[in-house]
Amino acid sequence: MWKQGSPRPASPSPAAGKMVPLTDCQRIGVGLVGFGLFFVLFGMLLYFDSVLLAFGNILFLSGLVFIIGFRRTFTFFFQWPKLKGTSFFMGGVLIVLMRWPLLGMLLEAYGFITLFRSFFPVAFGFLGSLANIPVLSKLLQKVGDSSSMV
Repeated sequence: MWKQGSPRPASPSPAAGKMVPLTDCQRIGVGLVGFGLFFVLFGMLLYFDSVLLAFGNILFLSGLVFIIGFRRTFTFFFQWPKLKGTSFFMGGVLIVLMRWPLLGMLLEAYGFITLFRSFFPVAFGFLGSLANIPVLSKLLQKVGDSSSMV
């Protein structure tokens, strides 16, 4: 705490980036989502191994519940406009659990794109803003200059 006679500590500027504080459950959820994505990608690398894909799906969905809560997850997936994407995504998860991984992942991919269609412009805008960082812009320029059409 600040005492009357001591110098006041510098307060961070409002423009300074602040990290959002996460609860312990949300941290566990971030870990579960990360491991879920890892297992899904690893399962795809191993020629659609159904066990790894199923495990990744379960971890991803349980991590989502830990991050935003059960009620908000339920209301996100079962909104009327998103019901088509939810049915394809959950149907794909079910098909992967029944050991038809290729068909299940195709259904999941379509459901994922349908569910998160409104989020993609925000994500691409964020990725586009990364080019404004000096170190990354120089790196992107070097990568762009080194490619040749020969």
